Amino acid sequence: MPSPSSIQDLLRHQGHIGLVKGLRVGHFTDPRRPTGCTAVLCPEGAVGGVDVRGAAPGTRETDLLHPSNLVQQVHGIMLSGGSAWGLDAATGAVRWLEEQGVGLDIGVGRIPLVPAAVLFDVMMGDWLVRPDAAAGYAACRNASTDRAAEGSVGAGAGAVVGKVFGLDRAMKGGIGSASFTVDGVTVGAIIACNALGDVFNPFTAQLLAGTRAKDGLQLRGTRDALLDGEEPRPVLAGSNTTIGVVATDAQLSKVQAHRMAVVAHDGLARAINPVHTMSDGDSLFALGTGQSGKSLGMMTLCTLAAEAVAVATARAILLAHSVEVANQPRLPSACDMGVC
Repeated sequence: MPSPSSIQDLLRHQGHIGLVKGLRVGHFTDPRRPTGCTAVLCPEGAVGGVDVRGAAPGTRETDLLHPSNLVQQVHGIMLSGGSAWGLDAATGAVRWLEEQGVGLDIGVGRIPLVPAAVLFDVMMGDWLVRPDAAAGYAACRNASTDRAAEGSVGAGAGAVVGKVFGLDRAMKGGIGSASFTVDGVTVGAIIACNALGDVFNPFTAQLLAGTRAKDGLQLRGTRDALLDGEEPRPVLAGSNTTIGVVATDAQLSKVQAHRMAVVAHDGLARAINPVHTMSDGDSLFALGTGQSGKSLGMMTLCTLAAEAVAVATARAILLAHSVEVANQPRLPSACDMGVC
């Protein structure tokens, strides 16, 4: 399956993380303001890994994914808006999975293991509205193997990109998915992009969304503006983050899952600039369900992982739509700026 390269190729890409055997994906989007959460469930268990590159992460239960720690499998990953409050969405996933009889068997019952990561979207409308346990439960209830909606939904509902020079020059972010299959093994990714920096077509380096010119009518680009000496505005640490999951149905060890999460960040670096900043909490989880019964070898798996992350990041931007929130500047989408 060749990689997409043009904007239309990216938009037509048919792959998505739900094609990975053993996974189900569901969103909850809050109707009261732009925020939500996204559940990636593996009810039969999956080997997990994580790599956190941003300097201001918001995460839950990432330590258990370290290759040297005892637990070998997890049962889901929760991605959420709402900053630190949004971590509570994972509690809803734990409750839903327990009701399904899913979890680590401890004799008297089962404990579902659901690591989580959050992004900062509380400036988008009423900050007291944020994903909670009920939102996480609803996302799980909505989960299926079908292609999940992309753009301004779920964990990407309140995402914004290109904020180095302030919200009035930023653009709408979102959530996107992609996958590639080789020899019966699928590697997929789902990425919620709320980056401080700009987002590019990873194959042509075309600027898709990010910092706009001072008049707001055209793309400016953070890198070019900084190189020209424009002074960035002070940025609150943790107020930007790209979070996501890269998953495969190949057979993986915990060490291999960790390495896949590490290399998957190469996909972010191809699509986002600047990335992994002091104000971003960039975190990627890796899952290996093993349900294909095969392994392609780490060279191929890691190449597919980075590719899927890069395409999913671009799709998150291309499928987002503009948003207007009371008392805040309108945030246009990439398509509004004539990119699509």
